[in-house]
Amino acid sequence: MPELPRAVCIAGATGTGKSAAALHLASELGGEVINVDSRQVYADFPIITAQPGPKEQLLCPHHLYGFLDTTERINAGQWVRRTAAEIAACVARGNLPLLVGGTGLYIRAITRGMADIPPVEPAVAQRLAEEYARQGPQFLHARLAKADPSYAARTHSNNRHRILRALGVWEGTGRTFSWWHEHGRAHPACRALLLVVRAELEELVPRLDRRINAMLEAGALEEARRAFTKCAAPKAPGWSGIGCAELYRHLCGEWGFEQARTIWLNNTRAYAKRQLTWFRGQEDAAWMAPDDLAGMVAAARAFLKGESAEEK
Repeated sequence: MPELPRAVCIAGATGTGKSAAALHLASELGGEVINVDSRQVYADFPIITAQPGPKEQLLCPHHLYGFLDTTERINAGQWVRRTAAEIAACVARGNLPLLVGGTGLYIRAITRGMADIPPVEPAVAQRLAEEYARQGPQFLHARLAKADPSYAARTHSNNRHRILRALGVWEGTGRTFSWWHEHGRAHPACRALLLVVRAELEELVPRLDRRINAMLEAGALEEARRAFTKCAAPKAPGWSGIGCAELYRHLCGEWGFEQARTIWLNNTRAYAKRQLTWFRGQEDAAWMAPDDLAGMVAAARAFLKGESAEEK
């Protein structure tokens, strides 16, 4: 196996200050920022998904932000291939790749490798989609629970894409998603130091509330309205993210503005809680206080120095 490039991953729950930490590390260590957030890929929602702004992106190179249309979907495998190429190009330029975001699946895939799961046959995918529409999500989720209890327990009963994909793979290969994740894993794209920005949920919620207010003041509703005029399809992948989904229902007239805002905050809180739970399960994570920028730089330098020593 060829030598893996080195990278530093700055991760954590939404609203913990990852972007500010990344800019500091980029300045101190000569880094380039690479997105590892599954929602910040959409071009129509830079405010709602909290993408780095133009001023931030002028401070150092940023990659894989806002490149996808609202109607397009990107899966983890496609994202890994793009990210691996960005990491290699960054290293070739003599810079340090800084992986920044909070999507656990992306972080795990790029730093540990991901399961090389075969595609679902189109005829099988079509049949399962028709059955989902006819029978409903609970029926298909129950079938998944019988075939693959472990994966079903991690998949919400309304997550159509994951349920249909898992069932399609099960029917096509005779192996569960859980089996593929354990036995079909490809090599990682880099060797990374995982720095997790620490925050307790109780202190994070008021910060998330203020951040939503700041997004709205910066034009989040107007941003959603412009996207709505371009694509009003309710199942368009870009609309599925938190913030986007709630404003979509407001623009459709289903919810009043205050209701949409309240549900946006509640869903953001629930997502942050899931993120914190996932990161607590990562034994190799180094937890850092949000304002401990010097500590993050020191940890990164020690990691890079240690790697260099091993190469000699």
